[in-house]
Amino acid sequence: MTKIKLAQTDTRAPKKLQKEQVKKELLHLKAELEELQNLMFAESRHSLLIVIQGMDASGKDGAVKNVFESVNPMGCRVIAFKQPTALELKHDFLWRIHQNVPEKGMIHIFNRSHYEDITIQRVHRMIDKKTLQQRFDHINNFERLLVQSGTVVLKFYLHISKEKQLERLQERLSNPEKMWKHNDGDMKEREFWNDYMDAYEDAFEYCSKASKWYIVPSDQNWYKEYYIAKKTVEALRGLGMKYPSLNANMQPGL
Repeated sequence: MTKIKLAQTDTRAPKKLQKEQVKKELLHLKAELEELQNLMFAESRHSLLIVIQGMDASGKDGAVKNVFESVNPMGCRVIAFKQPTALELKHDFLWRIHQNVPEKGMIHIFNRSHYEDITIQRVHRMIDKKTLQQRFDHINNFERLLVQSGTVVLKFYLHISKEKQLERLQERLSNPEKMWKHNDGDMKEREFWNDYMDAYEDAFEYCSKASKWYIVPSDQNWYKEYYIAKKTVEALRGLGMKYPSLNANMQPGL
C-alpha cells in the first residue's frame, strides 16, 4: 500500500462534476439507503459501523445529519465520543468503544472514535511510540473481530484544507446560527496541523488491514455528502440481503 500524503490529496470535488446533478443523485442514494437500512433491520444478519473522523470544522455533524436523515431512527444510532471520563480512563482505550458497536440489523455512526486515541494523544505527547504501535495492533484486531462477526466497517476521513477550516471557524464567530459550535481551543489546535496530518497518515497506513479508509474531499459539503452516501449504499448493496420469508419468522409449535 502506497502511503497517503494528505498534502498531495485534493480537498475539492473532481472538476468534471456538476453540483446540481450530484445533489439530484444524492436524493436517489438517500432513498435507496432508507430501503437498504430497512432491509438490514428486517433481515438482522448484518450490521454497519460508520466511523467519521476529521479535523475541527471538517463537517462531521453535517455529514451525519444530511446523509442519514432518511433512515428509520429505530435502526440507527449516533455516538459522539468526547474526552474520556474518569471511569473510561480506568479501562483500556477500547472499552468505551466496544460497548457502542452495532448489534445485528443496526447502523451505528461514530462521530469521532477510537482514532482519537492515536491522533490527539499522539500529537499532544500523551502516549509514547511503543504504546502507539500497540494501539495500532489493538485497533486492527478490534476491527477484524467486528468484520468477522458480520459488521461492515466504513471509515471516512473528512479531508478539509487548512484555508477552508479557517473560513468555517471564523464563520462561527459571526453567524448567530453557528456560534454555538465555537470553541476557543479550535484555533489553538490549528497550530498542530502538520502533526495531525502525520498522525492521520500513519493511521491510514497501519490501520487499514480489516477495513479500508476513505479519504473524502470535504471543502464542498455537497460532494462530501454524496461521497459518503455512495460508498455506504454500495457497501449495503454488496451484502445481498433479502427480507425474511413468512416461514422464517414462524416459531415451532405456533
